[in-house]
Amino acid sequence: MTFVDKMRRGQVCLGTIITFNDPAVTEALAPALDFVWIDTEHNAFTLEIVQSHLMATKGSDCTPIVRVAWNDPALIKTVLDIGAAGVIVPFVKTVDDVRKAVAACRYPPEGMRGFGPRRPRNYGRLDAAEYCVAANEAMITIVQIEQIEAVNNLDEILAVPGLTGIVTGPFDLAGSMGHPGNPGHPEVQAALTTVIEKARRAGKFGGVSVGDQPDLLAEWANKGAQWLAMGVDYSFLVHSVEATAQAVRERLGAPKKTS
Repeated sequence: MTFVDKMRRGQVCLGTIITFNDPAVTEALAPALDFVWIDTEHNAFTLEIVQSHLMATKGSDCTPIVRVAWNDPALIKTVLDIGAAGVIVPFVKTVDDVRKAVAACRYPPEGMRGFGPRRPRNYGRLDAAEYCVAANEAMITIVQIEQIEAVNNLDEILAVPGLTGIVTGPFDLAGSMGHPGNPGHPEVQAALTTVIEKARRAGKFGGVSVGDQPDLLAEWANKGAQWLAMGVDYSFLVHSVEATAQAVRERLGAPKKTS
């Protein structure tokens, strides 16, 4: 069962963003999560590293999705062929951008994906024709709404057949609205809320990536977000180490360490 199947049953799904190269990170976290977001847009991942992270989820109930670096059919095809359950496509702006992303994820006649799914087809053990039909039906295609142009075109974007859902991009959206580095600006927050509300009304799964604070994540779920990317792998590591170290220092009467 993918995290999309869980959302169809009414569950709010939880995951995190993977940035470390070591697939042991994904293997360790997967049992606690509904999905992992393997991020190739902002990290030094080779395809071999991505494939290792995908393999690390095998046997778990955690769905691996990959954020590709750009809306490029060649990038999308490769990560799907090595086993991603779906993709997150950044920086879409128009309905044509979204149609392009959806087409890249699907085999003809629904799309333009080339055939070569080694791992997803279990190394040739699955019938090719049956696999193509099943792959199209199960494909997860998510686009990132992180430009004001995309917000303005959102009604048309959400109507694109084959689109599974959207996810907000607060920092880039803030920049495109003239508030760089300030996603908390009231205008940006209003736009983000509109995106989630419209996605829900359109029957698309709306997700957010807004950090790892439980209260904030729950707030967005109450606003209608159906999947929550809870920070990134390194943020959990840093926060846990800092909190534990500070707690020990307090118990020992030592001064707080300053960076």
